[in-house]
Amino acid sequence: MNNIWKRYGLFGILVVLLAAFDQWTKRLAYGGLRVNGPIVLWDGVFELLYSENRGAAFGILQGKQGFFFLVAIAVFIVVLLFLGRMPSGKRYLPLFGCLVLLMSGALGNLIDRTLRGFVVDFFYFKLIDFPIFNVADCYVVVAAALLILLTSFYYKEEEFEFLSKKESSQ
Repeated sequence: MNNIWKRYGLFGILVVLLAAFDQWTKRLAYGGLRVNGPIVLWDGVFELLYSENRGAAFGILQGKQGFFFLVAIAVFIVVLLFLGRMPSGKRYLPLFGCLVLLMSGALGNLIDRTLRGFVVDFFYFKLIDFPIFNVADCYVVVAAALLILLTSFYYKEEEFEFLSKKESSQ
């Protein structure tokens, strides 16, 4: 039982730190880029460009804040349940890291939606006209990519049997 509290404690600390970093970068973008305009880091390729996103990726579902709130809460519940069932040990540290990144990204954007009514975005790849994104979005994309790689090449199917067991395997 003590082990699970250590796990949730470490998880919580890491999530709060990463979400705080995300919020700090958004505060910088809000205070600087919104007022002073974009910062070109690589002409024609990459710039810091302030944007207010009231939707999801690629601007879909504009103004559906209630929906995004419910999705974030669902992500929190699933991640915490997954974390509680996940076995201890170094083998599962990469999976633990993915869960931290996923929760941090969801929390960072939820904070924006709750406090501002929109998500602050500021990374813009102008060369390919990619949608503008932020640090929290990076957390979620990296977590998803790592999960795909881990489940495809690192973990075996039987290492996920803990998901179907009724008892938590601690």
